[in-house]
Amino acid sequence: MITRAGSSRTERLFRIALLVKGVDGAAELIGAVILLVVSGAAVHRIVGDVLARDLLGRPDGTLARHFVAGTDEFVSGNRTFAVLYLALHGVVKLVLVVALLRKWLPAYPVAVLVLGAFVVYEVLRAIHTGSLVLPFLAALDVAIIVMVIREYVVLRRERLSPGR
Repeated sequence: MITRAGSSRTERLFRIALLVKGVDGAAELIGAVILLVVSGAAVHRIVGDVLARDLLGRPDGTLARHFVAGTDEFVSGNRTFAVLYLALHGVVKLVLVVALLRKWLPAYPVAVLVLGAFVVYEVLRAIHTGSLVLPFLAALDVAIIVMVIREYVVLRRERLSPGR
């Protein structure tokens, strides 16, 4: 592989971002499988253990309240949406990460569209739920979108340049 002048650091950062997305996608897929087999009572026990050990700060703190509210909504509601969302989100991320790491050019515009849709969903969901984490994840996805676009432009230029 020929390294572009001044871009090796940017390319490494891009690859790290993709690997983080890949790990995230795998975790979501594993999470979907776990949600299929773990009972609501077990989820409540786990939440109780986390809060009892002050892993989220004070048990009556903001983060703990958000955690409990999300867990209660999940346990009392239909888990089908959560399982399907996590599984689909995880698979899409993993497929895109593999395609981008292999530098398959048609995947770049698809990745921008998919990540853009994730950003819109994360922002809307954050507004609706008051989530503290979703705006951060949306900002990370925007940064990755910028890197995907940059890498796409560079790869297209390299592949279209004469003498290659």
